[in-house]
Formats: sequence, C-alpha cells, structure tokens
Amino acid sequence: MLELPEEMGLIAIAVRQTQGKGRGGNVWLSPVGCALSTLHITIPLHSNLGQRIPFIQHLVSLAVVESVRSIPGYEEIDLRVKWPNDIYYSDLMKLGGVLVNSTLIETTFHVLIGFGFNVNNSNPTICINDLITKFNKEQGTKLKALSADCLIARTVMVLERLIDIFQEKGPNGVLPSYYKYWVHGGKQVRLHNEEGPIAWIVGIDDYGFLQVHEEGKGVESVHPDGNSFDMLRNLIVPKH
Repeated sequence: MLELPEEMGLIAIAVRQTQGKGRGGNVWLSPVGCALSTLHITIPLHSNLGQRIPFIQHLVSLAVVESVRSIPGYEEIDLRVKWPNDIYYSDLMKLGGVLVNSTLIETTFHVLIGFGFNVNNSNPTICINDLITKFNKEQGTKLKALSADCLIARTVMVLERLIDIFQEKGPNGVLPSYYKYWVHGGKQVRLHNEEGPIAWIVGIDDYGFLQVHEEGKGVESVHPDGNSFDMLRNLIVPKH
C-alpha cells in the first residue's frame, strides 16, 4: 500500500474470514453472508481529519448505516450507530463493527479500515436482510433484499463524501447525521460500576470521544480505547 500513488485507493474484500479480529483482541465471526472489507486511505496530518483521527471510526459506522438508509424506501430500516465503532439493530443487537488502524509516515496517515456487517446471514445475531423482511411484513412493503457487494460499494461511496465534508467543515459537518442514527441520545448511565455516579450521554466531542454529563461535575469526555460502553448494563467502565 505504501507504493501506491496517494490519490489511488486500495480495498480488499472477502467472502469469508477465518481469523477476523475485533477491538481489544476479540474474535470477529465472519460467516458467508457478511460484508467484509479492509479499505486503505491516506489522510494528511495537517487537515481537519488528520488532527482528529479517532473520528474515522465514527465516519465509517455512519457510512455503513447510510449505505442502507439513504436508499429510497429504506430510510426507516432501523439500523443505527453505537459509539465508538458498532452497527446495531435499534439498540437491541449488534450486526456489524469497525476496526481502524493508522500509521503516521512523515506527514501522512495511512489508515486501514476494517469493517464487517451482517447482510444475508441471520447468525450469529441478525442481519440487514432480516430487518428488511421484518419491515416488509410490518409495513406491507416489498423492499428487495440487498447484497453485500452493493453495500460495500455504497459504504465506500458514502465514506468518501463524509470525509470530504469533514475535511471542509470539521466535526459539525457530520455530527447532525451521526446523531440522527445513533442509539445513545439522552440515555442515562452509571459510571465505573453499578453503584457508580449517574451521568447522561450528551454527545461526542471534537475528537470523537464520548461526552457525559455527571451531576455536579459538568461534561466530561470518555476515551474509546480506555472504556467500553455496555449496552446491557448501561455502564461506561474503564477497560482492564
């Protein structure tokens, strides 16, 4: 990838993975039916995104969701983003994830973006075509099933647009769309443990870190690499 011209992109697509990786050394299950891809992009250090590299995972998560929900007729398919790097059905079930690795060489970030999301495989959780089938039954519509190839292509196309917007306008150019699709708006959580202080999620800051408002303490930012958000217990906890 280091020998390619800077203006040229590189993408690897797999039908199946046998050693998929998740955050923190987790294994990512990758049966046939997943959209599986690693994308190489370059970001100048001295640019809006180059100064806020953690934001890339949010842009990719948003691109996956918009790859479906920007198709006419599919706007109400309940696909959402979960901070910092997951794709969810409503706030109920994970069906995709993003893993970003970046290397700074001179004044250019070389970024490898791995993303995988369930398109046509109902196991191990649920998939996008399950959501479309469910929507058709409930709404009496006849939306067609989508293919992994189509959604990978759409995700990359949307991501290019989001990066261009971010480079021009910074975080405020993309955050309204991100908040439109995220699962956390106004949610109450406890910090550190089940008996910890109550806080409310208020958004993400200019660097992509989660912002929480704790009573009497104001707004604080939570770093994604040091914390995990437990959807089931509503905790923001330090990782060990």
